[in-house]
Amino acid sequence: MSVYGEFFTKFMEPFFEGLLNIFKGIGQGIGQMFNVVNYVTVISDYKSDLTGLGMVIMILSIILLLALFFIILFLIYRAIRTYIRYRRNVKKEDRLVEEIEVLNNEILKLKRQNSKIAELTNENGEIEYDENGNVKNELKEGESRFFKLSSVDAKFKDVTSEEIHNTFNLQEFCDMFRNYSASRLKLYYEIDLIRLFIASFASNKLIILEGISGTGKTSLAYAFGSFLDNETIVASVQPSWRDSTEIFGYFNEFTKKFNETEILEKMYEAQYTDEIYITLLDEMNISRVEYYFAEMLSILELPNKKDWEVELVPNVWPHDPVKLEEGKLKIPENMWYVGTINNDDSTFMITDKVYDRAMPIAIDDKCEEFSAPDTEPLKVSYKYFQDLFDKAAAEHPVTDDTLEKVAQLDRYVIDHFRLAFGNRIVKQLKEFVPAFVACGGDEVLAIDYLIAHKILRKFEQLNLAYIKDEIDGLINYLEKLFGKDNTPECKAYLLRLKKTI
Repeated sequence: MSVYGEFFTKFMEPFFEGLLNIFKGIGQGIGQMFNVVNYVTVISDYKSDLTGLGMVIMILSIILLLALFFIILFLIYRAIRTYIRYRRNVKKEDRLVEEIEVLNNEILKLKRQNSKIAELTNENGEIEYDENGNVKNELKEGESRFFKLSSVDAKFKDVTSEEIHNTFNLQEFCDMFRNYSASRLKLYYEIDLIRLFIASFASNKLIILEGISGTGKTSLAYAFGSFLDNETIVASVQPSWRDSTEIFGYFNEFTKKFNETEILEKMYEAQYTDEIYITLLDEMNISRVEYYFAEMLSILELPNKKDWEVELVPNVWPHDPVKLEEGKLKIPENMWYVGTINNDDSTFMITDKVYDRAMPIAIDDKCEEFSAPDTEPLKVSYKYFQDLFDKAAAEHPVTDDTLEKVAQLDRYVIDHFRLAFGNRIVKQLKEFVPAFVACGGDEVLAIDYLIAHKILRKFEQLNLAYIKDEIDGLINYLEKLFGKDNTPECKAYLLRLKKTI
């Protein structure tokens, strides 16, 4: 044996011998407890010497021993029985979940069938048939298969688009929105939360509001639409949502009409105006986001906004909406999507793919009531809003020194955690941080927040026990890069993560 093998054998020998002795000790202990021969031998040795009280003690000892045997065997029996029951309950729960999912799908199918039947009926609730006995499903003369979208065309046909004039800066905009929410809606938010929310519009089309129930996630999205004097479109996500038809609708082959959703209608309407539109996906993770929003995530990732379009129908019919080009809808640049999520047992986990393409904002605390001046709603031009973000990027660019620190952090995370956050997050940082500064916030605070919620959040997908010893080193490295007290959000997040291990 080589010296290397001898070293390894000698080095590991105490560990394996100790492990073997543990199992030997357990076996010896059980064997000794249930060694009936030993008990019989002791009785035989002392039987002739015990009389009267001694015999009573011997009988009581035997009874006590049998009672202990019975208790141990009973406990083992109960443990095995409890485990078997637990496994049965788990299997039953799994079957129930599967059955519920099947039933949800059946309900969805029935709802769609009911919708189809309703569309085929006349005003008296009766299905109309043609002369051959077939259900009438042809469009009337001049009728569009897109009823809602064509109604939008009619609404704006002779209307000149309102020209919106704005003069505010981003900091004033944040203050006005906060005061409006407090004075008109009695909804109170910390100014840093408002800054995070508004700055997120600069970097992402999808904003995710997460946190415990009752902290005002849904109210924030609703309040913003109200402040813009353009009501937020609320779509309550259902467990049955399985594909993009929940967002865009679908073509009904029976009626030859397109079943349009309210989201689709507002997307189409947004092409006629320069206003800002907000779509709220309430409780968006009650179904898997990748099922129904995957197509939108892919479209919104395309760098050329001219390619932001989705095919609704494969062909062109007479009287189709005027802004549909060859059956394709252009996804409006002036619409943002806000999703709310609750992290509990009734919802699905948001995947890394979705988080990378969104801006998560944690809302864990309620703001105390405060006195605010009465503030009116404000129509905002999308072009002016976007110009403010472009101006912020020019006036408050992320410094080369900060970008180098982020690059060093990337290398550190790769070396110690086998994770990389890539160019997408760096791009978002360059857009989000200047907007946050223009909103009145601090650059270091914005970077701290972005690192915590876009980079460190990725650690949750790792084996936490494996990275436990590396967390303190990462905290020290962050303080070395950005300063001792400049990354409180990152430090708090890592310490919370460490406590869960």
